[in-house]
Amino acid sequence: MTTDRLLEFDDVVARYEPVFGLETHVELGTASKMFCGCATTFGAEPNTQTCPVCLALPGALPVANAAAIEATIRIGLALGCRIASWSRFARKNYFYPDIPKGFQTSQYDEPLCTAGHLDVEVDGETYRVEIERVHLEEDTGKNLHVGGATGRIHGADHSLVDFNRAGIPLVEIVTRPVPGVGAKAPEVARAYVAELREILLALGVSEVRMEQGNLRCDVNTSMAPVGSLEWGTRTETKNVNSLRSVERSVRYEMRRQAALLDDGERILQETRHFHEDTGSTSAGRSKEEATDYRYFPEPDLVPVAPDAAWVEQLAADLAELPAARRARLREEWGLSDTEMAWLVNAGALGLVTDTVAAGADPADARKWWLGELSRRAKDAGVELADLAITPAQVAELCGLVAAGTVNDQLARQVLDGVLAGEGSPAQVVQSRGLAVMGESDELGAAVDAAIAGAPDVVEKVRGGKVAALGALVGAVMKETRGKADAATVRRMLEERVLR
Repeated sequence: MTTDRLLEFDDVVARYEPVFGLETHVELGTASKMFCGCATTFGAEPNTQTCPVCLALPGALPVANAAAIEATIRIGLALGCRIASWSRFARKNYFYPDIPKGFQTSQYDEPLCTAGHLDVEVDGETYRVEIERVHLEEDTGKNLHVGGATGRIHGADHSLVDFNRAGIPLVEIVTRPVPGVGAKAPEVARAYVAELREILLALGVSEVRMEQGNLRCDVNTSMAPVGSLEWGTRTETKNVNSLRSVERSVRYEMRRQAALLDDGERILQETRHFHEDTGSTSAGRSKEEATDYRYFPEPDLVPVAPDAAWVEQLAADLAELPAARRARLREEWGLSDTEMAWLVNAGALGLVTDTVAAGADPADARKWWLGELSRRAKDAGVELADLAITPAQVAELCGLVAAGTVNDQLARQVLDGVLAGEGSPAQVVQSRGLAVMGESDELGAAVDAAIAGAPDVVEKVRGGKVAALGALVGAVMKETRGKADAATVRRMLEERVLR
């Protein structure tokens, strides 16, 4: 793969204006496929979730999935779209080995949802991303290229096709071009996908696990000189499957295209592949000539005409959307905008909310998820939500700390046990003997030993340097391996040293 010349980002935004747009594909979490009754379970053995309809055998006729249509309308409503009173499916004709029919059943000029928007916030500033359309289609199968070093067809010995995914309901959410964001383009693109993902989760229409392909983005990027009345030629980076990669792909294309324009070269209209390891893109296929998909109405499916009263009821029953939820929680928990942004950026808002719902104080829940647990997730290289601990267990831990059963130091050891699968926090406290040591003969002996072992510190304290008492407290805590209650230790020391 050739190495592209890249312009420094500051030079890019000083001389060129980026425009980006996103086509986001969302696999819906329906129990069955879009036009047949086959299961949609992720990870099943290849080609075990197929039937004559999704394999396009002669004589097999499709029936539209009502749950998928409803989910698409709900997505459109959440994005402020107009819901069509009459819509229909069309055949999009192209020939790929993972499309058994030789065409994809999609929507063309009559989608279910149009003209919406999504507001996103980056560094305290709000940006509006206009939504052009939300339409419903079916997913393709999956090609597996065997024998090559990259997993792509180039260099592979042979290819296999798994049709389990073929026919799964797929919603495509297409933005209008987004100009005028300048240097913030990569971050706004990422924020848009992140907010869209939160909306889809709130609606319960998809698991949106990007690593499983539930949500994939095609990222369009173009550059033009600052002040130009025309936008530049766009490239389309295909199947970008993480939030970080969306941001990196926009940033890379901005730098690559700006360098080409600086050299007097033209941008080719083409698809690009994104490389996770390097954060770079490479050329795919040319799109200099428009592809003729020969759309025509699907003759085997009746039009979709959502009843207006039904659509109104769906709108009334929508779940609380993420922006409204954040505003409510910010007010209830007394957070600043910055503190709420920390929660959102860490992927901890839902976890903290569930922890509070399980009985924890909001401040305590935030402390553990944003502090110790975030550190452990980072060390383990996993998402915060993938740690082997539940919000209910974190709430239980907060309760043990609040009750004085354990202190913060011991609570970290309790976390060790919970994450290791040793049981609930209370069970770990009992099995590991981690309860705080209250006033007792054992603690009294440790206090006396600390006093006897540091006569010079005792003299300083008695001479008026009360702050030196901290050294004795530390000695007792070390002797008790952190199990003693520090306040109790300090009181017992004061009684013995200052009497």
